[in-house]
Amino acid sequence: MHEHPCTRTTASPLTPDAVGGLAANIDGSVLTPSDEGFASAAVGFNLRGGHRPALVVAAASAGDVQAAVSFAVAHGMALGVMTTGHQPFPADDGFLLLTMREMRTVEIDSRRHVAKVGAGAVWSDVIGPAQAVGLAPVNGSAPDVGVVGFTLGGGHSPFLGRRHGWAVDRVVSIEAVTADGVLRRVSADSDPDLFWALRGGRSNFGVVTELEIELFPVTSFYGGGIYFEAEHLEAVLRTFPEVVRDAPDDFTCSVAVMNMPPVPEIPEPFRGRALAHVRVVGLGTDQEVEKQIAPFRAIGTGIVDTIGWHPYAACGSVHSDPEHPFPYEERSTLLSELPAKAVDRLAEIARQGAGGPVTILELRHFGGALNHTPENAAPVAAREAAFSVWGVTVGPPEAVAAGYAELDRTMESMSPWSIGRVSTNFAARENSAEDIFGKQDLERLRTLKRRHDPANVFRVNNHNIAPR
Repeated sequence: MHEHPCTRTTASPLTPDAVGGLAANIDGSVLTPSDEGFASAAVGFNLRGGHRPALVVAAASAGDVQAAVSFAVAHGMALGVMTTGHQPFPADDGFLLLTMREMRTVEIDSRRHVAKVGAGAVWSDVIGPAQAVGLAPVNGSAPDVGVVGFTLGGGHSPFLGRRHGWAVDRVVSIEAVTADGVLRRVSADSDPDLFWALRGGRSNFGVVTELEIELFPVTSFYGGGIYFEAEHLEAVLRTFPEVVRDAPDDFTCSVAVMNMPPVPEIPEPFRGRALAHVRVVGLGTDQEVEKQIAPFRAIGTGIVDTIGWHPYAACGSVHSDPEHPFPYEERSTLLSELPAKAVDRLAEIARQGAGGPVTILELRHFGGALNHTPENAAPVAAREAAFSVWGVTVGPPEAVAAGYAELDRTMESMSPWSIGRVSTNFAARENSAEDIFGKQDLERLRTLKRRHDPANVFRVNNHNIAPR
């Protein structure tokens, strides 16, 4: 088991009686490596997970979470939490894996513009009921990503983020089980320190069982995507800074260079091609959005163009993130600026064309409310960043290794303009807490970790914050 020397504990044997006693006291299920369904329960969306837990507890209630946490502490086990398992983390073994997929309750309070969301809910679980009453959450690009992990990892919404800020800034209250087994509901008023730590530290400080998040009156957007052929890749990259410069807060845009493999799972006309995917979301009028993206239109006609009015429930179609699990690794960095020299270096990736080792290389812009710092602001790494660069490499081990090496070189080439940190939700497997948080925030987080989890029980499946 991967352990921090300062928090080493001695695990007691997991006897059949002990496991049976836990199973008898919860509503969900308890699985050992010899049980049918154990392997599938321990695997997340990213098939390069590599975890080898000693026990999987599929929680069905907050009481189940309390029982699992108390069991882990009593048996000297580390505890990790997983809902969808999109992010790559260092492989670990011998721990208790707590899965939250069964806790998918969603309650919409239309009067308060608030959603109460269970720990296992994904964004599509929230968007549908919220839209039924004319409201929308500050959600991410993929409807099947877990709400809790996205939000508490400093999630950036390509739909409402520039208008309403980071998803974590829109959390009203958090229900969580801490290392002492106590179920707590915390807010900025009831426990501002723990509320602050959870909003950025994620599962380092407890197991979140429920969130209350703000909703906003949005039912449609003007936007979509334009896919340009390989000959236009560099033009699209060079046009991007022009389009987003001084953009209104109602407008968000990103660009992805995509090297699509020639496999049957990729639909025509994308299979085996290098493409530039321009993603656009506008909350203003269609005329305002079209004026903003006119420089992209001037490049040429895309092979696919979905720009138009869409119901907010169709937000997942803008980025068209994959819906099925696959093996991948990712790298990212945050930039204070995006000068021509930086774009030139990114364009080198585009020149590799189809079959290049990097599957997707994406540029996003921030600004607007994303660069505001509210009172008692959550520890989000990117408040001072203007752009993010993110890349992913997909496929078998040898392909992923080649792509990851190229991504490593790409991110290193961005260092002259980097703020020196990465966003929690886009942190790579080998990133540490020092790569994510500023020095002052990390010091405060470590102090609070000492208070709430001195034995560092919550040290698996996260970028661990060790006690001070």
